[in-house]
Amino acid sequence: MKLLRMGMPEPRYVVEPLGKHHQKSGFSCGQEALETYLLRQASQDVKRRLAQVFVMRPLNNHRVAGFYTLSAAVIQARSMPKVLVKKLPQYPLPAVLLGRLAVDTQFQGQGLGKLLLVDALKRALAASHSIAIHAMVVDAKDAQAKSFYEKFGFIAFSDLPLRLFLPLKSVQQFAEP
Repeated sequence: MKLLRMGMPEPRYVVEPLGKHHQKSGFSCGQEALETYLLRQASQDVKRRLAQVFVMRPLNNHRVAGFYTLSAAVIQARSMPKVLVKKLPQYPLPAVLLGRLAVDTQFQGQGLGKLLLVDALKRALAASHSIAIHAMVVDAKDAQAKSFYEKFGFIAFSDLPLRLFLPLKSVQQFAEP
């Protein structure tokens, strides 16, 4: 999926499903757990249908500049802020989990994290037309990551301050026709 919008300059990166042709070695984001996941576990998770892994790469090569994962999840309405749950059922709500998101240090500072998040939201929104998805959920690694997601409207769960969600209804208003 190309990151192209009308009136915007031609993209320099593409986001696509992880494949054998992608150059994962050398990926370094400053978080050992995320680096190890991409190098050793991501392909296995895709094969076992535990997560879909999407990578961002420059158009001119296959080096991984960043990646994210998506998988199915459920959330409990009782964990959400009370003002948001008044009209929601009290059984588990369908969600999509943004399990991991990372940008290689050589590509940081260019807004690629934001582009990866927008791509993930677009994919979740597209899937929600076929399969019910109430919200996207993310587990922030730390306060800095939490702040990143909050800038995009993610809201912390009442009982888990580093677990955040974004109702897809709020994403839909920004979706392109």
